[in-house]
Amino acid sequence: MNAQYGLIFDVDGLIGDTEPINAQVTIRVLEEMFGLQGVKDEDFTLGYGRGAEAYVKAGARVHGLELTNEQAHAAAEVRERYLAETVRKEGLPAFPGVLDLIHAALKQDGFRPSIATSATRELSQAILEAVKVPYERMVYVSGSDVTKKKPDPQIFLIAIRRLGLSPARCVVFEDAPSGVQAAKAAGAKCIAVTNTVSAEELAGADLICDSLEKVTLETICEIVD
Repeated sequence: MNAQYGLIFDVDGLIGDTEPINAQVTIRVLEEMFGLQGVKDEDFTLGYGRGAEAYVKAGARVHGLELTNEQAHAAAEVRERYLAETVRKEGLPAFPGVLDLIHAALKQDGFRPSIATSATRELSQAILEAVKVPYERMVYVSGSDVTKKKPDPQIFLIAIRRLGLSPARCVVFEDAPSGVQAAKAAGAKCIAVTNTVSAEELAGADLICDSLEKVTLETICEIVD
């Protein structure tokens, strides 16, 4: 039976609980490269889901430093190296329910799970391996495959094309406002989880929940059909 439902999973903040180490590592980079002091986890809020360079810029901007694109790119490269090292060394927890949903979809005819993340291939692969996602059995699109970041829908449109389904048959799982915007711009359905921001900030999603433990394959069918 051909797949009738596409499931497209973000990675950071959706599959892997990466936000604490994202902030920790980026604070280190901003201190080492630009001498910024007093940067806090919550300073990165406006960069959620928009890619590494936007994330770095968001934290710096709170403290009055406007990074150039070149500075942000250099900082993002250092940040990625630190993140991959930290994930491989310390491991990473998966959010509740997400692995169960992926495995259920892989076992059930008519459902096809995939990965679409703004993180680079190297970093996202380290995260997926740490939380034991069977990504080798899934369509897998990373930030290394795109030229435009969310809220642009490019990454989801690539995933949808590789799944061989129409956008309306696909459900994107997201935790960031920019991801919800990108999913809807791609013409897909969207389930948003309040792992990272409040439900109010995820307005526009077709379903908002506080845990993927509450989402089943039947939920996917109801949203798509």
